Amino acid sequence: MTTAVAQNGPEQGTLWGHAARHWADIQEAMVEPVFDAVLERASVGPATRYLDLGCGSGMALAKAHGRGADVTGLDAASGLLEIASERLPPSRLHHCDLGSLPFEDAAFDVVTGFNAIQYAADPQRALQEGVRLAREDATVVVVTWGPPDGMEAAQVVSAMKAVLPPAPEGAPGPFALSAPDRLLAFAVAGNLDPFEMQNIASPWVYPDEETALRCLLSSGVAAQAIRHSGRAAVEEAHARAIAPFRQTDGSFRIGATFTALFARPAAERA
Repeated sequence: MTTAVAQNGPEQGTLWGHAARHWADIQEAMVEPVFDAVLERASVGPATRYLDLGCGSGMALAKAHGRGADVTGLDAASGLLEIASERLPPSRLHHCDLGSLPFEDAAFDVVTGFNAIQYAADPQRALQEGVRLAREDATVVVVTWGPPDGMEAAQVVSAMKAVLPPAPEGAPGPFALSAPDRLLAFAVAGNLDPFEMQNIASPWVYPDEETALRCLLSSGVAAQAIRHSGRAAVEEAHARAIAPFRQTDGSFRIGATFTALFARPAAERA
């Protein structure tokens, strides 16, 4: 008897690949401080076998490759993977769903998921799959949004509620794992033994409104909102949300924080 695995890769791939070049050119770099902090703390270096779940256009992979790591990435968005293949050998990249990963057990020394695992159809299953691929002494890192209270970027994200379709009952929001106790519980249920948690500041900085809107509208969430409410309404909602963060020179600076949980596979994996 086989068990059906919930998958939403095709849908998420379409959403997050709708403006892949805009995302990769600027928006991905807004998370660069998080990539750097995580790779440093996880001691990614020469000969590290490194897997990034939901690798997007490959910035974290490229950084790890520059450190000498043996890198592998996967994502559901073919448009983002095409850009990643400009940075890395295409053979290192895989187009697949987080719920069913095409690798042997215990194949990697470091496994990361940068704000990706919670978007899987079954986040707990996706995490368990990632843990399955980690060696006994591996480092597994789950990165999520930081606590939204007082975070400027959370105000921008929350502004999308007005233009998004109603969420299904019980559906997790973008900040579902932001509370430390929830993130810890999620990790433990995924057969992990957490040993450290970091909050990492990673502000969004744009030279002008046109650039800010172009980048913000490249996200998968924005794509979903555009489907529901139309591009003009989504652009207007973003413009209103970022207006308080305009600087005197016309640029924008929006504070954002991410939480990285570092863990080892539990001694006895379920």
